[in-house]
Amino acid sequence: HVQLVESGGDSVQSGGSLTLTCVNSGDPVRLNCMAWFRQAPGKEREGLARITRDGLELYANSVKGRFTISRDKDKKFHYLQMSDLKPEDSAMYFCAALSGPRACYLETKYFDYWGQGTQVTVSS
Repeated sequence: HVQLVESGGDSVQSGGSLTLTCVNSGDPVRLNCMAWFRQAPGKEREGLARITRDGLELYANSVKGRFTISRDKDKKFHYLQMSDLKPEDSAMYFCAALSGPRACYLETKYFDYWGQGTQVTVSS
């Protein structure tokens, strides 16, 4: 059983930085890929970054160069470091994971497990 819990959301000013943390309370060996998504009110959930079990990273164009995904070697934690935050980054942020030897694309339909979300608010 995999359970993901996010933390680290906060209110910051434009240009600020935050680091989000996702902890997996289940068996990390089963997880092939970890990712971060976000969803603003009235918008679809947007894939931001993913990291495979081999450490390969992929980023959405909207956050490339500003956000960095990482994980600990035991794959129990993964992180999203966010810098140069903008008001349009305000959203609920979710961590996600998928199991099994499958391709890992930044689309919600590929992911098996989700956290409850942590709110990030960026003021101008």
